[in-house]
Amino acid sequence: MNKKTALITGIGGQDGSYLAEFLLKKNYKIVGIERRSGERSNWRLKKLAIFDKVIMEDSDIKEIGNLIRIFKKYQFNEVYNLAAQSFVKSSFDNPIETYQVNAIGTLNLLEIIRTQNRNTKFYQASTSEMFGEHGKKIQNESTNFHPRSPYASAKAFAHHTVQNYREAFKIFAVSGILFNHESPLRGEEFITRKISLGLTKIKCGKQKVLKLGNIYAKRDWGYAKDYIEAMWKMLQIKSPEDFVIASGKMFSVKDFINKCIKILKIKTLWTGKGLNEKLIDFEKNKPIIIIDKKFFRPSEVNSLKGDSTKAKKILKWYPKTNLDELAKIMINSDLERVNKNQY
Repeated sequence: MNKKTALITGIGGQDGSYLAEFLLKKNYKIVGIERRSGERSNWRLKKLAIFDKVIMEDSDIKEIGNLIRIFKKYQFNEVYNLAAQSFVKSSFDNPIETYQVNAIGTLNLLEIIRTQNRNTKFYQASTSEMFGEHGKKIQNESTNFHPRSPYASAKAFAHHTVQNYREAFKIFAVSGILFNHESPLRGEEFITRKISLGLTKIKCGKQKVLKLGNIYAKRDWGYAKDYIEAMWKMLQIKSPEDFVIASGKMFSVKDFINKCIKILKIKTLWTGKGLNEKLIDFEKNKPIIIIDKKFFRPSEVNSLKGDSTKAKKILKWYPKTNLDELAKIMINSDLERVNKNQY
């Protein structure tokens, strides 16, 4: 049996690195695309000890000419589009760049598949942020989108484009609507990693205070390594379909903070309300978390909770790691990094 060849855009990110590791274990040949400015993110591939096992191509999904060159160089069986401007708050500051990468970049890839090799299977990284102000207690594949950020709007464009290419051109193209998924490889700008690393540094005396925004936003959080398998499974079924991938459980940012505090064994007390709310180190009588309004989004998504019944039924996919276990994985990893000054 010939070895399959897969293209992973955004291979240097959290999901791209874990997916490359997963596919290598299944004997895939991996080609990764990473932007020139993204070379520093290869630390994740190196940490997983797979950097020398993948082929790296220097490109940008906004550059269709360069993408065509790469598609002609390799015969891809599967393409996983994980490249994105993925930090929601930054999308408000850079909406044009966000749309060019998240929307037009996806269109570029689909158009190349349409014109060069329609047998190539395509996976699009959609997001629960597309649901926005959904008006539902729980979201599934039938829930309407009401995006509340340029990031979510651009992702919704890409999601509908995938659907259109699947129906109009009979391409095997799917979208995974993944709810929040975290890990020790998560970027420090994302809230869970900001919390796990920040509190770890405070515990180790390397940082005095952590500034956060809306700690009452509620999310459906899972472990990125669990979610990677679902991406692959979506491209192995007979007919292309979109799937919600989620834990089905919802917690607030404050809940996650409290779980990390418990693991780190810091004695604390919450005081105040609103912008004056603080987390006090009970023994030192000093605040270690304060609220800063600059970290609030212009328009917030207050709650997201996914229903992955369809994925369980068709893909036989189930989340394996709960939030307590995930927080422990992240804290233990950050403790190791901080103690080695590798942060």
